[in-house]
Amino acid sequence: MTTEIISTDAGDARVTWHPAPRPRLVLAVSHGAGGGIEARDLRALAGALPAHGVSVALVEQPWRVAGKKLAPAPKTLDTGWRGVWPALTAPGLPVISGGRSAGARVACRTAAELGAHAVLALSFPLHPPGRPEKSRAAELLGAGAPTLVVQGGNDPFGRPAEFPEASHELVEVPGADHGFAVPKRAETTQERALGILTDAVVRWAASLG
Repeated sequence: MTTEIISTDAGDARVTWHPAPRPRLVLAVSHGAGGGIEARDLRALAGALPAHGVSVALVEQPWRVAGKKLAPAPKTLDTGWRGVWPALTAPGLPVISGGRSAGARVACRTAAELGAHAVLALSFPLHPPGRPEKSRAAELLGAGAPTLVVQGGNDPFGRPAEFPEASHELVEVPGADHGFAVPKRAETTQERALGILTDAVVRWAASLG
């Protein structure tokens, strides 16, 4: 594992690399607006994917590196992501642009412009809780690259059944919330929930040309 600081027009970002022994892809994933790269889904991917030929780059947006508690406007998040992109492509491998929640929105909004090989959207916030009319589906549908959505079955920001039928693939983690946590008494254990997530990403990444 190695860490590097990248200067962007939004401030300094930080990339923590989990390299694969024989990499064929890079998965770059950023965090949401309310947390960092310690999120359970990002940690699970960093632990599982390198063994399958996918180097994982966990990206901390400049506002997190600066110690701020609130995420800036989407435009500033996109600026930070664009600034990190050259470091992500430096290994010379195709890059899957990904993120959880707000980070997933950033990945979708910038994928076509940056030439992302594919997009991974974890807990895509389809709408604010209780406000389905405030849909962000256009961002997801406009990604312009093969897209996998992994969504908790009880995510208040958008349950799987609410997503539009389109070109993206969607995998449901039964009973999981926006952070992929499952109730203690749920049929699906926490370990199994994360296994469903990582297995789906491993399978999907293997299918990418």
